[in-house]
Amino acid sequence: MSLTSSLFSGVSGLSAMGNAMTVIGDNIANVNTIGFKSSRVTFQDVLSQTVATNSGSAQVGRGTSVGEIAGQFAQGSFESTESPTDLAIGGEGFFIVRHPKNEAEQYFTRAGEFRFDKDGNFTTPSGYITQGWSVRRNEATGDVEDVGSIQDIQLESFTSPPEKTNKISVITNLDARGKDNTVGPGVPLSTAWDGRPGAGINISDLAFEYQTTVKAFDALGSTHDLTLYFDKGAGDGSYEYIVTCNPEEDMRDIFNSDEDRGRGLLGRGTLNFTTDGLLASQTFERFVGNSGGNLTVANSTWTSGTPKVSGDWSGDPAVLAGGPPATETYSFTVAPSATAADPAADPAAGGGVVGTNPIVLNWTAAGSGKTGTITVPADFKNGNSVEGPDGIVLRLEEDTSVAVGSTFDVVISAGDPDALDNADGWSDMSGDFQNQHFTVAADFLGGNNRTTEMGIELDMGIAFDGTNWAPAGLSSTQFASASTTVFQSASGYGAGSLQNISVDVDGIITGQYSNGQVTPLFRVALGKFQNVQGLFKEGGNLFSETRLSGSVITNRPGTNGLGSLAPNSLEQSNVDMASEFVKMITNQRAYQANSKIVTTVDTMLGDTISMKR
Repeated sequence: MSLTSSLFSGVSGLSAMGNAMTVIGDNIANVNTIGFKSSRVTFQDVLSQTVATNSGSAQVGRGTSVGEIAGQFAQGSFESTESPTDLAIGGEGFFIVRHPKNEAEQYFTRAGEFRFDKDGNFTTPSGYITQGWSVRRNEATGDVEDVGSIQDIQLESFTSPPEKTNKISVITNLDARGKDNTVGPGVPLSTAWDGRPGAGINISDLAFEYQTTVKAFDALGSTHDLTLYFDKGAGDGSYEYIVTCNPEEDMRDIFNSDEDRGRGLLGRGTLNFTTDGLLASQTFERFVGNSGGNLTVANSTWTSGTPKVSGDWSGDPAVLAGGPPATETYSFTVAPSATAADPAADPAAGGGVVGTNPIVLNWTAAGSGKTGTITVPADFKNGNSVEGPDGIVLRLEEDTSVAVGSTFDVVISAGDPDALDNADGWSDMSGDFQNQHFTVAADFLGGNNRTTEMGIELDMGIAFDGTNWAPAGLSSTQFASASTTVFQSASGYGAGSLQNISVDVDGIITGQYSNGQVTPLFRVALGKFQNVQGLFKEGGNLFSETRLSGSVITNRPGTNGLGSLAPNSLEQSNVDMASEFVKMITNQRAYQANSKIVTTVDTMLGDTISMKR
């Protein structure tokens, strides 16, 4: 064995220590790099040479080499920041990003310095697009649910679209000491309303006891005032009310003339209270006009759970013993021979002028094709009935000589006020009653064929379960104290612009908009690997998947050991400066020692050469 082998052993030590110093230098250089993971060098000996000895063979080492440079994926400390989109992972997971120009190039990082770019992409400073799920809120449970597969996190719009109002809640105390302010006992409050442009004021302050206004939104996000007027009813335990809007904003196609007093009048009803001042029941009549076309009357008054229905109506299917399901739809129209100018066609036209001709109503049963005619005298009196073919009975509950804007309250019956008889069996009737509350119909946009009509549920603190009325949470009252609004609210909202972004520990990105809406938008996805040491460093704080690392396992933050997110935080480098300096010293001394081997062997070789002299 020659001296030169020991020379090369020293050289291998120099090379190995040099590589170790390179790793140490890289660690120290990245001591402030966000999400950086340090590396560690381990050494191994190289192939040994066998030599003969008196005691047998022995092995002599040939030096050293770098055995492994392993990444250290221990958790780094968190640095607090002012940006809500700065994210740190408290666990083993990695953020998933993709190359902005190649969807197939997927990378992984612990550096959670994200922001939204001009196109709405949630990106790293280098433009790599963060991956996650779209989310939606389950209205029934309130939970946020993931939608679809992992995709780019991209805000397609920085605005919140408007949502039209579909429910208003108005809870009041109506003074039990109030008086009936209308022109006479039993005269409906609705008669005091005048929606014509030349009316000056729509309703006199002397005509009602109390009023309250709630704002509603149409489908475009514009606001409209819905005003409820209350007045003491004929009895001690009742208050009547009307629901109104600005007549200039009333776009229901049933009002086709400025001469309609009912413009802006959406409905009327009565609140009935117990002797204790608690709300016991409610009635509501929806105003749908009285000009041309179909019989323009509607009454949603409920009595013992049975609605009074008018105009077009259809029954729910009912199965008879031994028979098929039976459904029938009846339509009532003004006789074609009448013209719009004829009082017979519109008995309330002209501001309350009474027609002298009878009202002829044609009816058609859509299912069976049956037709018939019912003639209603022009001077038809309250409570009278008129019978047509097939046993159909039509009873008006008000005189036909009512003012424009009033309705004809109608009961349609055939032996049983709850049903009509057709060729196949019985069909139950249903009225304008949804979600246990009455529904107000309004239209502020004026679309054709009622396409923009809004159904607004009216909650006054009482609900109907199909049989009885019962208080529903906070309820209106009639106590001997000043009338006041206890609570009011309206669903819906206008358009809004994005004001703030927040991210929670579960990775849900939430937008806060100028219209007050707080909307979950996306969920950040995390990934993990069976062997993180097998990941390949790509630079730019990025890692890529390799055969040694195994395939990425994706899931939501907080699951499967991935760790939760810390918003307004960044993970610092996990480099330990003290440890690196100790390693630097030991490697420096090792390098010096190996260099000494080289110089010593060189001296020995020189001595050997000088032996010739």
